[in-house]
Amino acid sequence: MATPAFEEIVEDFEFLEDWEDRYRHVIEQGKAMAPMDDALKVPATKVHGCASQVWLHPSVEGGTFHFDGDSDALIVRGLIAVLRSLYNGLPVQEVPQVDAGGELARLGLNDHLSAQRSNGLRAMIDRIREVAIEAA
Repeated sequence: MATPAFEEIVEDFEFLEDWEDRYRHVIEQGKAMAPMDDALKVPATKVHGCASQVWLHPSVEGGTFHFDGDSDALIVRGLIAVLRSLYNGLPVQEVPQVDAGGELARLGLNDHLSAQRSNGLRAMIDRIREVAIEAA
């Protein structure tokens, strides 16, 4: 059920042989992402359960899910970019059905993130699902 954008990241990861290169690639994904407007960085968009500051601003337009996000940590900003590639553009009713853990496992992220980062990633996924369920 992965989007073409996520499949592109999976393909990129297949060409990167060691985890350090993959880690850098995730960071580059975050750097390439447009910054989130500071006016959207409010308590309502803040994700709790993350070691760093994280904001997600979801929207649904014409039944299609989209979110923007930002973080003060480069790797987390990269993880947001990866999640955007996984979820953005999906019909809102499909968002909660995405096996995010299974899809992210294809990238080997589970094996290389600290416990805190893994918890934060789960918190972001939970927030995305909650918003999609409310909007559907």
